[in-house]
Amino acid sequence: MATPVPVIKRYPRRPSVEQPQLTELEKRLLNAWQKGFPLVERPYAEIARRLGISEGLVLKLLRKLEAQGLISRVGPVFAPRRVGASTLAAMAVPDDELERVAALVNGFEEVNHNYEREHHYNLWFVVTAPDEEKLHAVLEELEKRTGYPILDLPLEAQYHIDLGFPLWC
Repeated sequence: MATPVPVIKRYPRRPSVEQPQLTELEKRLLNAWQKGFPLVERPYAEIARRLGISEGLVLKLLRKLEAQGLISRVGPVFAPRRVGASTLAAMAVPDDELERVAALVNGFEEVNHNYEREHHYNLWFVVTAPDEEKLHAVLEELEKRTGYPILDLPLEAQYHIDLGFPLWC
């Protein structure tokens, strides 16, 4: 099976695979907080304290990196079935419709990532919701708005994949 090609949420595809030019501070920020994000009242203030900078600068840097399309979100990843409901979903979309449909899928807050695959089912995405009822309502609305049926692939076996790795070293 081919390696998935990302369809990046809320951002156009990046035409270049050039390594981004990040400052040392931006590299430290991105590398240091992939794991162990502080679970305190003001987490960005704690990150700032540990980096020796201001909370305002941490927030400014994260906004800048998001605007540049280098990060798409900062937030928790919950173990499946611990909080809310989620599913892996796939759609078979004609190539000439893929960008339009991906943009519609990306418009749903419940979609936390998606990607294109070289397969009959070529657009894959993960949907999360507070409960099963809302999850199914989102899938139905996605089908209605896109005009394509969705293959719902609920979790059967759980595997932990540690996605933390050094960025731009």
